[in-house]
Amino acid sequence: MVNQDNQTVNPSKNFVLPFILLLLSKVSLHGYELSQKLESFGFKSLDQGNLYRLLRQLEKDELLSSEWDTTGSGPAKRRYSITKAGVTYLKGYANQLETYQSLLDQFFKMYTSFFELYIPSFQKKDPIEKVNNSRRRKDDGTEEN
Repeated sequence: MVNQDNQTVNPSKNFVLPFILLLLSKVSLHGYELSQKLESFGFKSLDQGNLYRLLRQLEKDELLSSEWDTTGSGPAKRRYSITKAGVTYLKGYANQLETYQSLLDQFFKMYTSFFELYIPSFQKKDPIEKVNNSRRRKDDGTEEN
């Protein structure tokens, strides 16, 4: 969804799912650590409550598992890990995204060619400007070719 005020794009909450699985396929993380890493990917407006609800749902769907981590100072924290089913789901999702990537590539090729046809390139110089630029005057007032 696009925020009209500052033209930023907020990825849909369903789009965060493959990123969660991808991150957890590399290392198990606490919810807050996961949130920070997702923010670095561009999920700036991710609500913490929604993230934890999504993590619980993924655990219920057996794509993730969690255990209490009591090793650090402070209260115990849940540490999330991907399951074998989660890895399989991630691979399938990656294949889907690859298909979407192909569609997006086609879209942007068409989009770019549309603008090249109907909007003159700013890199091209006007023919009059070329003539004027080729005729520069020397300090003594004579034209240079």
